[in-house]
Amino acid sequence: MAPPSDALPVAFDVGPLAGRRTGIGAGVAALRTALADDDRLHLLPYLLSFRARPQDGVRRLPLPAAAAHRLWSHVDHPRADRWLDGAAVVHGTNYVVPPTRIPRLVSVYDCWFLRNPAQAHPDVVRAGRVLARSVRRGAVVHASSNATADAVRELFPGADVRVVHLAPLAMPDPTVGCPIAELDGRDFVVAVATLERRKNLPQLVRAFGEIASMHPELRLVLAGGDGDDRPAIDAAVDALPREVGARVLFTGYVDDAVRAWLLHHARVLAYPSLDEGFGFPLLDAMGAGLPIVASTAGSIPEIAGDAALLADADDLDGLAAALHAALDDDAERTRLVAAGTRRLSALSWRSTADQMIGLYRELAERSPGGIT
Repeated sequence: MAPPSDALPVAFDVGPLAGRRTGIGAGVAALRTALADDDRLHLLPYLLSFRARPQDGVRRLPLPAAAAHRLWSHVDHPRADRWLDGAAVVHGTNYVVPPTRIPRLVSVYDCWFLRNPAQAHPDVVRAGRVLARSVRRGAVVHASSNATADAVRELFPGADVRVVHLAPLAMPDPTVGCPIAELDGRDFVVAVATLERRKNLPQLVRAFGEIASMHPELRLVLAGGDGDDRPAIDAAVDALPREVGARVLFTGYVDDAVRAWLLHHARVLAYPSLDEGFGFPLLDAMGAGLPIVASTAGSIPEIAGDAALLADADDLDGLAAALHAALDDDAERTRLVAAGTRRLSALSWRSTADQMIGLYRELAERSPGGIT
């Protein structure tokens, strides 16, 4: 069915939906669904790829992504106007928006790699350079939290930054029966995260070691694919007494149904990150009725509110004490779960879409350009 004649045409980057879904990919997919259901918009999905065969209706910017990023970090060519003809706004949903005379919006979720480029993949560093040039050249930044907005303003003084919070992702039904034999009938703390430095998992392993004697049957489950911090995490496990280290379980990457099972059967979600721009696992845990222990870094206090026990990311004793309280104090567990239910009720993709549409309309009313 054709969109209404007054629907605003918005070019929307669906690149994050390709391949294995990350948290950003899941969030972009949910936002796209919410926007596509609104007759105030006509979404024009696009994808930057030289070789991909996009789905019907998806426009392809026929450029190798790595080469395009190298160019766009220095110059405003090739512009994307020819491929995005008819769009009133272009929304780059994952840190990169192509150069064009059309008003541009670019989504930023966290600034960890911008502050720590030596710890980021070269492809990610290049995307950061494109982002920096885009902001200098007038692109408006969509930040997923106030904490991220503050970081963007610090890194790019004068940037035009708008905050639109995201919302809970749909949680599939948990697998029927225990999908991980070592956890059948066991109590465990779970961390759902790629094993990367930003997630601060060696500190979590050490905190687990601090409370292990008080919870002799407890397991620590690290659910996520390998990343750049696996050697440091292994070293932290090796430093534990052998019988305690044996209670740390690496699952590798888990699919959504297994992740749902872990969240519905864990005793606590641990989220001790060094930085977060939003934090979907926090909302996942709230939806599963799971108490949360987390750090005070980035957006975590903003998103978790009173639904988590918080400690500084570098405060080992504080993290261990919070884990012990969340495990042992039934009244505190009940309070945390109730607070999580309240937090979830304040976030919805309908609200997110409404705010995003308002931002699109504001940008569309600006004179075309930003790049001359």
